[in-house]
Amino acid sequence: MGALIQARDLRRTYRMGGMDVHALSGVTLDIEAGAYVAVMGASGSGKSTFMNMLGALDQPSSGQLIINDIALHERSADELAAFRNQTIGFVFQQFNLLARTTALDNVGLPLLYSGMATKERHARAAHCLEMVGLGDRMDHHPSQLSGGQQQRVAIARALANNPRILLADEPTGALDSRTTQDVMAIFDQLNREGITLIIVTHEDEVGAHARRQIIFRDGHVLEDRR
Repeated sequence: MGALIQARDLRRTYRMGGMDVHALSGVTLDIEAGAYVAVMGASGSGKSTFMNMLGALDQPSSGQLIINDIALHERSADELAAFRNQTIGFVFQQFNLLARTTALDNVGLPLLYSGMATKERHARAAHCLEMVGLGDRMDHHPSQLSGGQQQRVAIARALANNPRILLADEPTGALDSRTTQDVMAIFDQLNREGITLIIVTHEDEVGAHARRQIIFRDGHVLEDRR
């Protein structure tokens, strides 16, 4: 059986100001199911481009990317959208919650898009909020929650579709150090429960939670620490 994620000579070139910018320059690596990976590097190193490809938000200029036995580099936009909905959960630095919507309905939003019935959707959203320790905040709006609690709601929303892979892009960037540790404890537990977790971060303290650190520089993998 192959790795859950297989990247082979991934390259991504953008045209900016009449020049070619090589965001990724031949990245080859495997990530196994159940891995806990931190993708690190300075701004412009290629880590965010790599994350966008893992999340099927961007396509390589060349190379191969196979996730969960699906060759993403060969798929149409509609097929990539279906893949994202079924396989990937996203957590971002900014929580991206709907201000006039309760925590329960924010978490249930991906399930609404997938056509799940209301009763089942609410039950699943409630379960996800309980998983992140917010079972007593389901009816609260984002303005009634702390930054750390809002990020927990965002994590619960990412879990709603029962994804195989959780991608977190600078998930603690808007949090203080105490809240960062609380949020990272949730990620640690989710990984122990079997979710493949990939975190993009520039913070060494956050990267240290992962069992593997992949360091990018100038579009290349500089180091792969295990």
